Amino acid sequence: MVGAKAEEQHRVSEVPHNNRVSRPPAMTDVARVAGVSTQTVSRVLRNHPYVTDDKRRRVLDAVEQLGYRMNTAAQALSSGRTRTIGVVSMATESYAGAMTQSSIERAADEADYSVVGAQISTLDVDAILSALRRLEKLGSEAIILAVPLRAQDRRIEEITKRVPTVTIGGSPVRTARSLAVDQREVARLATEHLLSLGHCTVWHIAGPNDWVDAVERTAGWRDVLTDAGLTVPPMIHGDWDPESGYQAGRWLADRSDVTAVFVASDEMAFGLIRALHESGRRVPEDVSVVGVDDVRLAAYCTPALTTIAQPFAELGRAAVASVMSRLDEREDPTLNLVVRPKLIVRSSTARKRA
Repeated sequence: MVGAKAEEQHRVSEVPHNNRVSRPPAMTDVARVAGVSTQTVSRVLRNHPYVTDDKRRRVLDAVEQLGYRMNTAAQALSSGRTRTIGVVSMATESYAGAMTQSSIERAADEADYSVVGAQISTLDVDAILSALRRLEKLGSEAIILAVPLRAQDRRIEEITKRVPTVTIGGSPVRTARSLAVDQREVARLATEHLLSLGHCTVWHIAGPNDWVDAVERTAGWRDVLTDAGLTVPPMIHGDWDPESGYQAGRWLADRSDVTAVFVASDEMAFGLIRALHESGRRVPEDVSVVGVDDVRLAAYCTPALTTIAQPFAELGRAAVASVMSRLDEREDPTLNLVVRPKLIVRSSTARKRA
């Protein structure tokens, strides 16, 4: 009887436990399969440099074999690190914002960081402050402030003292690393290009007054004309949208003295060109047009748009590298970084007709 009972127990033990919910593989399982300690597994998953190539390979093979996925919540509790970067951005469909955001996410992913976003619909200081506080509560280890802030604010400075922060776009935050393209240089490249083609002056369709980039481009455009002793035409404000460029173009089309226009964004430039075309004024034969950003469509519209390209991808990667250097307490690799705009000459500009 004893033997029969033992044999029955043996048979029961061989029956698959199909009715049981199997647990996901744990770090201890990875360690067992790889033949290493759980500490070594942790070091490999955190990309720690002091692990031999053999152990690293065994751990990664075990991770793939078991289908192990790190429990980020448990990791945060055990290490005090969330490996999360917060990004404050505008809730827009602009090319610049999309390119910057995607480059940040790619760079963070390559470094095994997650990105959590906080979008705002207005550049009001309280909206920016609320977004920063939300990201801090969510456990962001660092923050990238990718919106323009016109003036310093004590409450924002208090947060950036606690959380390593990088700004993109020239926001004046004393305790944050600032990465930005010189927007006056953007305007200089555009305006001087048009003047070099023999145009007597350059008109300007600007962006919104509450954007630092727009204000700086306007200042750069005005400086070039003033330094050259040329007439500074009345400035026209847009809102980055093609419709605002179109409306500005309907007004400009009626002025025969308009032969060159510097537009603060490619999207507004598309609207301007459409309005000029509808009015019978040809680009570039009658009016030369320069935009800003070098969106993908710029090379394929008719005529192909001359524009000032901005290194959005480089800025996004640099922002991630900068905050990570502060988190890891090492030298910031972006300290000597210089990001420059570039004039891309296409078919929308030509010499002024005699």
